[in-house]
Amino acid sequence: MWLIFAIGSAFFAALTSILAKIGIDGVGSNLATAIRTMVVVLMAWIMVFITNQQVGLAEISKRNWIFLILSGLATGFSWLCYYKALQLGEASKVVPIDKMSVVLTLFLAFVFLHEQFTWKSIIGCVLIAAGTLFMVL
Repeated sequence: MWLIFAIGSAFFAALTSILAKIGIDGVGSNLATAIRTMVVVLMAWIMVFITNQQVGLAEISKRNWIFLILSGLATGFSWLCYYKALQLGEASKVVPIDKMSVVLTLFLAFVFLHEQFTWKSIIGCVLIAAGTLFMVL
């Protein structure tokens, strides 16, 4: 089931980039990010209530709160940078560089989460990095 959601994530992320590039025309990147964020927040809370997960709020540990807040801050900084880059550059160049996050995530997962870094993942990282450089240079 995770694969279906991962494919959906990739599809909607691609659609997001195109819609954002069109929507940001003549709009400040920070304002555009704020509007997008409001929509995401509203959607997320609607899903929380539809799935009745609001009852779990009281059970979230202090550690979970800290890391979820830090993750939210990282997301915010990422979106602010992404929208500014989209406003200044071509989507076909901004998006591949943004997707270098895959390589960085694999590295950080190895360092902080002690996940396996196999030859397959090393080769994949090299190919992603090389492909990104090939597309943007």
